Amino acid sequence: MLSLADVLEALTGMRLEQATVPITEGAIDSRLVQPGALFVALPGEHHDGHDFVGEAFGHGAGMALVKQDLSSQFPVLDLRNESTFEVLATQLAGLEGPFCIRVDDPLAALQQVAKFWRSKLDVEVIGITGSVGKSTTKEVVAEVLGQRYRTLKNKGNLNNEIGLPLTMLSLNEEHERAVLEMGFYVPGEIKLLCDLAKPLIGVVTNIGTVHASRAGSQAEITRGKSELVQALPAEGFAILNYDDLQVRKMATQACAHVFFYGMDTNVDLWADNIESLGLEGIRFWMHYRQQRNLPAEVLQLRVPLIGRHSVQTALRAAAVGLVDGLTWQEIVSGLRSASNELRLIAVRTQSGALILDDTYNASPESMLAALNLLDDLVGRKVAVLGDMLELGQYELRGHEMVGIRAAEVVDQLVTVGELGKLIAQAALEAGLPAGSITVLEKVNQAIQYLQPELKPEDVVLVKGSNMMHMDRIVSALEYQP
Repeated sequence: MLSLADVLEALTGMRLEQATVPITEGAIDSRLVQPGALFVALPGEHHDGHDFVGEAFGHGAGMALVKQDLSSQFPVLDLRNESTFEVLATQLAGLEGPFCIRVDDPLAALQQVAKFWRSKLDVEVIGITGSVGKSTTKEVVAEVLGQRYRTLKNKGNLNNEIGLPLTMLSLNEEHERAVLEMGFYVPGEIKLLCDLAKPLIGVVTNIGTVHASRAGSQAEITRGKSELVQALPAEGFAILNYDDLQVRKMATQACAHVFFYGMDTNVDLWADNIESLGLEGIRFWMHYRQQRNLPAEVLQLRVPLIGRHSVQTALRAAAVGLVDGLTWQEIVSGLRSASNELRLIAVRTQSGALILDDTYNASPESMLAALNLLDDLVGRKVAVLGDMLELGQYELRGHEMVGIRAAEVVDQLVTVGELGKLIAQAALEAGLPAGSITVLEKVNQAIQYLQPELKPEDVVLVKGSNMMHMDRIVSALEYQP
C-alpha cells in the first residue's frame, strides 16, 4: 500500500522509512473522503479545495497536499524548498494528527506521486481511449481480465489528468492489471496520462465528434487519441478498430504489435451473424485468426451487452484477453458477467411503460446506437432527446443525423433544449409527422408532458448530454413501489 514514505520520496528524492503512515486512496472531494486518504486541495470553478481541508480531515483523511499557507489551522510539512534528510525527519517528528504537505503545485505533486508509485509496482496497464464506448469497454475488459488477475479500474469517469492519477494511488502490490480509461479534451493530454501510467496494451474504440468544441476538429481528435498508440512499447499491443478508417491508420504510428478487430474478415478478430435480443443482450459469431495462414477459430456467443453496437465492445475485451494470454473459457466467462456496471438501465413507469435510461452522456454516435437499440425492441417507440453539447463545428450536422434516424425509428419524438430543435426539424423534414413531434425547452416540461402520455406498451429512450440533466426525467417517471 502507498505510504507517506513513498509520497516524500516521490516529491523530494529522500526516503524516510519511519514515515510509515499508510495512504488508502487519493481524493479531491472532501465529502467522499475515506479514512486514510490523501486529500488534494485543488482550485475549481466554484470552490477551492483549500477551504475544505478541515472537512476532509474530519472525514478521516490523514494528510492533504496544499499550496496555500494553512499553518495557522493545521500542522504543515513544507516541501517547497530543498531540505536535508535530517531537516525533513525533524519536521516530520513534530507532526501530530492529520497534517498538510505544502507544495508549489498540488496537481503536479499528485501526478508526480502517481508516476513514482506506478514505477514501483509490477502491474500491467491497459489504456483505453476513443470518442464513444471507452467507459463500457473499460468495464468489460476489467471483467474479462478479472477472471484471472487482480484487476483495478477507474471508478466512474476518473479518466483525466486529475482522475487517472487519483485512481493510480489506489494500486497496491497485489494488483496484477490496471484498466485505465483515458479521456481527451486537448492534444497532449493522453501523452501525459501515458507518461504517468506506462500502458503495455492500448485500445482505441473510434473517432467521433464529441468534445470537438475544445479539440477543434476530428483531425485534432484523431491526433490526440493516437498519442496512446504512440506511447506503447515495442513489446506491447495496439488494439485498433479496423472499421474506423481514422483508427485503422493509427497502425502506422505504432511500434507495438498491432491487433485489428472489427467486422472485416481480414482482421485478427471479427464478428458476424449479429442478432439483437433486445434487453436480453446480443448473439453473434466470433472469429479469431491467430496466424494468417491458419483457419480461424469460431465461437458462437450470447452475452448480456445491449444493442448491436455492443459487439464492438465484446471484440475489444476479447482482444485484450487474447493478447494477454487468457483462455477462451476465461474470456467468455468475463463477457457473460459484464452487465453489472454498464450504463444503460431499464426501468418501469407507474403505467408500465419501459424507460431506457441512457442519460450518462450523448454524442451523435451514441445517440444513433441508442436509436438502433430502440428500433430492435417491441412496442410504441418514444425518444426523448436532449441537446448534444461540445460538438463544435459538427453541431448542426450531428443533430440533423440524429433527427433523420429518429424519423426512421420512433412513433413519438420529444426534444428538450435549444439544440434539440435541430433534431426535431431534421426528423420533420425526413418524414416524421408534425403531430408526432413535441419540442420543449426544459426538463420539467418534458416530465409534465410525459407523465400522462405514457402507456403500458411504450418503450421510451431518454438521452442527452450530462449538462441537460435528462436523468431527472427518468427519476421523476420511474415507479417507486
